[in-house]
Amino acid sequence: MFDSDLSLREVLGLTGNAAREAWLALRGDPSLPPSKFGTSSTRLFTPRLAFATWRGRRHLGRQVPIVNLFNRTPTPIEQGWSVRVTQVRDFRGKGLTYDSHNGTDFAVPPGTRVVAAAPGVVVATRSEYNRGGLKLYLDHGDGLMTSSNHLARALVGVGERVARGQPVALSGYSGIDALASFGAVAPHLHFNVYLGGVQVDPFAAPGETSLWQGENNQPHPARRCDADVLATSFDAAAVDALLQALHDRERRAVLGAIEDPWCRAWQLVIEANTYPTRFAAHEPARSLFRMATRVPRLTLPFSTGDFDGVAFADDVGLRA
Repeated sequence: MFDSDLSLREVLGLTGNAAREAWLALRGDPSLPPSKFGTSSTRLFTPRLAFATWRGRRHLGRQVPIVNLFNRTPTPIEQGWSVRVTQVRDFRGKGLTYDSHNGTDFAVPPGTRVVAAAPGVVVATRSEYNRGGLKLYLDHGDGLMTSSNHLARALVGVGERVARGQPVALSGYSGIDALASFGAVAPHLHFNVYLGGVQVDPFAAPGETSLWQGENNQPHPARRCDADVLATSFDAAAVDALLQALHDRERRAVLGAIEDPWCRAWQLVIEANTYPTRFAAHEPARSLFRMATRVPRLTLPFSTGDFDGVAFADDVGLRA
């Protein structure tokens, strides 16, 4: 089906906890509303692209298709993670997104090399079938973190320093998304950007600064492999306060047991963005950062050997 030494089990992220975590997405728990689906979710379907991408073909050659952008008008997270298309606006003022989408989806064949979008330090890997499958997080310093989701395999470990453009993972389509939409939605890398403790759109709307290096708000692969990075520092008291604000006792115990204070701080940032309803305050992880400024620091999370740039799916007739 795809040209890689990956097993289908790796690509789909079928770990021992997959069934239990899939049920969590459908049922929810006392602090986590169930996910929302509806007939409008079919607007996300791109079967022609999905078939080609599963077959290992790069549908647009040297351009990687973006099939979903960051939604600038999300529905309230207290209502549950929504894969419906009811309230959407991307950075262009168009609708290439869905209600709760908080990242950028690059449609790539399973086994595609995922690279560091900036020099960084590996913060964490998480495998959560209900929310993004296998994920890898990188601290790029100054309060900037990125994550690559739906991975098949991580190639680096926590604490490892990586250079811009260095391969850090192999893409897949792990997580409940593939189960729910197999054959209709292309396997893709869901790429998140965190700045100052919250998820942000790397693309710039009018009046904003793009987080992508280069001109015209367009990401391109790294043309130099710089490696210097000063890991983000945290105030211990602020980290402890955020930990105490976590309602879920079991998760509070797990995260509180992390010995490395830097790892504990970033894990709390991840928790606050992945499961915000487990905290009382809105955007609680902002409390760990004094100020975070939008600066063009990121390059495309793919190699120059694979892609030159991007194309938006609605601009090339792959999505309405």
